[in-house]
Amino acid sequence: MASNLYIGLVHHPVYGRKREVIATAVTNFDIHDISRCARTFGLGGFFIITPLESQVELVERIISHWSQGEGSVYNPTRKESLSLVRVSRSIDGADQEISRFHQKKAKRVATGASPHPDCIGYGGLRELFKDRETPFFLLFGTGWGLTQEVKDSSDYVLAPIEGKGYNHLSVRSAVAIILDRLLGDRISSSE
Repeated sequence: MASNLYIGLVHHPVYGRKREVIATAVTNFDIHDISRCARTFGLGGFFIITPLESQVELVERIISHWSQGEGSVYNPTRKESLSLVRVSRSIDGADQEISRFHQKKAKRVATGASPHPDCIGYGGLRELFKDRETPFFLLFGTGWGLTQEVKDSSDYVLAPIEGKGYNHLSVRSAVAIILDRLLGDRISSSE
């Protein structure tokens, strides 16, 4: 399992349509679907990063419903996956929490749909993950993606998912694809 790997869904700072720095709204689908991915691949945790108090309250209310309320009885597996969700008001705050827990500085890995001059490939990052002592924090942007500042302050920038010309996946689709590429079974299942 990848208990030293964490993901962060960044709602600020991200770009808006006109490349202005904005804060995006949290979506219910992202919380549920990404937490299920995090649980499926055995991650250490899933941070939702937003400075907006109304969004923090929304996430906490959703988690509470499915972990303590009627939802916990209705769907116990959802309760299990949502147990990995944490809310942080900043990337640095989440990073500090991970680093404190592991007593070692987390390595940040930014993702994005655009190529980056110094990106690391999936095979290279899989190799780095063999270091089970180092925590890794994989950042995903909402809106129009992580700001250049976030990418510049990261230890690595992961190569984008290359499609067939169209390159605008939902963030929850990108999370699923990237986690499978990094942590999925690479042995053919047809054997």
